[in-house]
Amino acid sequence: MKTEAGPYDFLPVAGTFSRGTVTLDVTNTLRQAIVTLALAPGAMLDKTAICTQLGVSRFPVSEALARLADEGLVDIAPQRGSTVSLVKIADVREYMLIRKGLESEALRVLIGKHDAGIIAALHANMAAQRDAASRDDAETFHQIDVAFHDTIFRTMRLSKVKAIIDKARANLDRARRLIITPRRLALTIAEHQAIFDGILAADAPRAIAAIRAHIDAVMVELFAFAGEHPELFADGAEFTPDKDDFPFG
Repeated sequence: MKTEAGPYDFLPVAGTFSRGTVTLDVTNTLRQAIVTLALAPGAMLDKTAICTQLGVSRFPVSEALARLADEGLVDIAPQRGSTVSLVKIADVREYMLIRKGLESEALRVLIGKHDAGIIAALHANMAAQRDAASRDDAETFHQIDVAFHDTIFRTMRLSKVKAIIDKARANLDRARRLIITPRRLALTIAEHQAIFDGILAADAPRAIAAIRAHIDAVMVELFAFAGEHPELFADGAEFTPDKDDFPFG
């Protein structure tokens, strides 16, 4: 994780972007850097240095930062410049509550349909999780983890709800990456396997209990991490894990 404003050598080099999509490409590039923690929470953003690294004018960078500010990933302060926003525990809590409810219902739909294609996709996903963990490839594992949950969720075919969730996912993904360790990878695999075992057994209550326990376990670790590193969180100073009201269970 880089905490300094520059250099930005982890960003694409000058000349990478197509002329007609520069603003979109810059936005996507900076979003990816923020979500993957290459640009850490609280990091100052040197617009001039970013322009130099990407080989673009100030306009697409300014526009990209404005778009990312709308997404809650960048804070723009007049006369003070821009910074990567701190993660908000309150936002993560709400998103995880949405996930608990929607993924519980998605599992109910999936098990009722007995969709062989989705079962095969989940089998392949579990194998890919174990492979990534064996190589200690946290970034690849994170992407496979997201795909596991997306595979379950797509059984509901609720495109509008998914679009809302995807828009809110960036801050959750940042929070989850903060707690990725070899131990968390192993626990996640075990938790996912418990969910999958419930699916294979066509036991909806078992699968639902497993997915809720998985989300709760992630939240417990995130709350503990926030208590130890409040400087990375916008509401870290007020946050007290022992008094949190996240509805576990």
